[in-house]
Amino acid sequence: MPKYYFDRLERLDFLIRTKSSGCPQKLAGKLGVSKRTVFGYIDILKALGAEIEYDHYLQCYFYKREGRFCFQFIAGK
Repeated sequence: MPKYYFDRLERLDFLIRTKSSGCPQKLAGKLGVSKRTVFGYIDILKALGAEIEYDHYLQCYFYKREGRFCFQFIAGK
């Protein structure tokens, strides 16, 4: 998988955690992808264990439980 794929997932995670994703169309613009791709990325995060919901009043996605993703290698000692 290309690196940009993981970069987008990290960006999506950040936007969800900070409740600044916006509606699906705005989120697609922020990530530089289509709305359909946004739904695919959200499905990936859900498959990895994230409980994601959409707040229609605030028009943003959010995690039901606090958490975050880390898509990079972390070397041990």
